[in-house]
Amino acid sequence: MAVSSPDLKAFLLATPFFGGLVDASLDLLVSMLIERRFDAGATIVAEGEPGHSMFVVHTGQLVIRRRGEAGATIHMSDLAPGDFFGEMTLIEIQNRSATVVANSPTVLYELTARALYTCYKSDIHAYVMVMQNINRELCRRLRRSDQRIAELSMQRHPDDRQ
Repeated sequence: MAVSSPDLKAFLLATPFFGGLVDASLDLLVSMLIERRFDAGATIVAEGEPGHSMFVVHTGQLVIRRRGEAGATIHMSDLAPGDFFGEMTLIEIQNRSATVVANSPTVLYELTARALYTCYKSDIHAYVMVMQNINRELCRRLRRSDQRIAELSMQRHPDDRQ
């Protein structure tokens, strides 16, 4: 079901994904969102499955996990209201890179690749802003990952410090 309300618009505008959009563009994108509700313990997306949409967390707490060696589960990150995930499938058509599970009852807003393409065709400025927002967030995540890799490397090779 598509959704729209002033409170939802204010919430979305405060998220990194929708930041900087003018009102008309935000209205267009909000009209394309689909509300999804999940119980605690529900798997939202599973690593390896095809992905065609991304999600904005409105309420609830979620965890991102990946499979490691010998099938071990690795905790990657936690998600809270205002966070978004699944955006990589909007940029490159690849299978899901991780599993996302709801730790509590959760409300998400889904944006499909098809809806984003419709945005591209009807409001190129909104599309560009959304893509810039996605890229900014991916850069932030890459910087955090770089830092974590460097820290892990220093733990394994303390003699490399200068």
